Amino acid sequence: MSIIHHALVLNLHQPPGNLEHLLAEQPWEAREILYAYDRIPRFLWGYEDVARVHLSLSGTLLETLSNPEFQSSVYGIIDCGSLLWHLQNERIIDVLGTGYYHPVFPLIPEADRDEHIARWQGIARHLFWRNGFQGFWPPEMGFSMELIPLLKKFGYRYVIVDSEHVEPVTPMDWHELRYRPHIARHGDDEIIVIVRDRELSDAQESGMDYIWFVKEVAQRTQWCDFEPLVVTCTDGENGGWFRNTQNEVNFWGAFYRELLDEARKDSLIRPTFIKDYLDKHGAVGEVRVKTGAWNTGWHHGNDFVQWTGSQAQKDSLARVEKVSAQVHEALTEAAERELGDQERYELESAHWRLLRAETSCNFYWGEDWVNRCHTDLDEAVATLNRFRAKKYSLDGDPGWHLPG
Repeated sequence: MSIIHHALVLNLHQPPGNLEHLLAEQPWEAREILYAYDRIPRFLWGYEDVARVHLSLSGTLLETLSNPEFQSSVYGIIDCGSLLWHLQNERIIDVLGTGYYHPVFPLIPEADRDEHIARWQGIARHLFWRNGFQGFWPPEMGFSMELIPLLKKFGYRYVIVDSEHVEPVTPMDWHELRYRPHIARHGDDEIIVIVRDRELSDAQESGMDYIWFVKEVAQRTQWCDFEPLVVTCTDGENGGWFRNTQNEVNFWGAFYRELLDEARKDSLIRPTFIKDYLDKHGAVGEVRVKTGAWNTGWHHGNDFVQWTGSQAQKDSLARVEKVSAQVHEALTEAAERELGDQERYELESAHWRLLRAETSCNFYWGEDWVNRCHTDLDEAVATLNRFRAKKYSLDGDPGWHLPG
């Protein structure tokens, strides 16, 4: 049997202000999350020869970890500055691009998508001291084919999608579809699609042992006449499996350590970076990807039911569309004239409030968090009104007002 390449992908995200809130209200939970982040590079240091881990870190998490005030408040728990420095270690960690405020991209207005990607690249280039990121992690694995030109525009080589949504265009068997990279096309643009194994990822999320994993992977790839790429993707800081502070019983000590130890003995399964696999094996065949997300604890990811299932969620997303149109109208007008410092500040404030309102967590928790979306949208509209008022007062119409 040929070598089986394993790509481990972990998503790390905290919504705006969440860690600060947990520190004040549930300090042990905050500590567990921070320890989970800090544990990643520290655990991997002794395995630089074989460990290969992909990390997606949302812009809001990077913003928090790099904030001097937050760094000071948690200094006795972890050293955020050192953590960010250690995450630059390209021998063991490959950082994937994502959206700054962690939106479900197919659910937000097309006009807002560029800015989420551009803002993430801005902070990531600064913190990780590099210009390029080959892979893209769609928040919540929310993907649709019309995202392909956008990802190519920002220089991404590949995107990770869930196996549930991948369909062959080129005839291929099940094991070829799931364990090989493929090409997906939209118009004149194409991108490499990396397929996440949903069932193996479910096991990674809930807890598994190395022997079971080897047997399961070997069975799934037994008919491959090529070196398969097995991709498992989960959150990296949620649940006791990742948060447990005792390495003997968490993901790293109870599972990944044995995988790495065996990899040093030339075992069947070898950790790999996706980019290295692509350099050697390339992509084979064409696929299309149905619009959808990854599976959550309640839903399968089809039709984004987790984020759109209630009327309150639908109403919030509809309001996002409305306010987005107002913000972009103002941005277009602003591009045609010179702004004063205060006007520029008001417009920028409205813009980031809109983007932050689109955070996936605002919709993920049903009706419990949608008020957070409306709070930011309220402030975006109020700020737009201040911006507009300055313009129209100069034009002799001080009574102008934008409806919310």
